[in-house]
Amino acid sequence: MEGENPTVTPWSGEEPEPGDESAGDNYMVTGDERVDEAVAGLARLTDVPVEDHPAVLEQVHLRLGEILGEVESGDDQSPA
Repeated sequence: MEGENPTVTPWSGEEPEPGDESAGDNYMVTGDERVDEAVAGLARLTDVPVEDHPAVLEQVHLRLGEILGEVESGDDQSPA
């Protein structure tokens, strides 16, 4: 598909089992270790009560915002 990033692996669509140590493998791989680690944090959702999901989502969102800020400001230290 035009405009698609060939380094992005689509999410498998399979929900991780609770306690599955490889749960982060079910999320998109971007090739940026910082982003991949932040997104893998979503795997914690299976281990916390639903009422605590917003806090987990907020942590992931904040970390992704920090990374985006680094990229936009030119302070990005990740390999090109």
